[in-house]
Amino acid sequence: MTIPLLICDDSNMARKQVTKSLPDNWDVDITYATNGVEGLEAIREGKGEMVFLDLTMPEMDGYEVLQHIKKEGHKSVIIVISADIQPEARERVVGDGALDFIKKPINKAKLEEVLRKYGLL
Repeated sequence: MTIPLLICDDSNMARKQVTKSLPDNWDVDITYATNGVEGLEAIREGKGEMVFLDLTMPEMDGYEVLQHIKKEGHKSVIIVISADIQPEARERVVGDGALDFIKKPINKAKLEEVLRKYGLL
């Protein structure tokens, strides 16, 4: 079954890096968003059953996206991918509904490890 996957990051290079780090033969239909507003709209359209979300973005940051998702009751599985690796950031995003937190730059093996940990692969 194909999983609607949203990669939400304002950096084109980061979006490409996440895409290249996806597990081989993982059946996903990828949508890209360059900010939180676009990301939230894609989730509302059903394009973000699984979301890789950056925290620092223009217009609406990842924290705000998480709060909207929670408030609107979306069932998206969210993994935050961010360079902000402070313990407070991790606690905050998990508290706001993110499944896990992976630091940038993303590592293919770490991504697979996290996906397997939660039975997503």
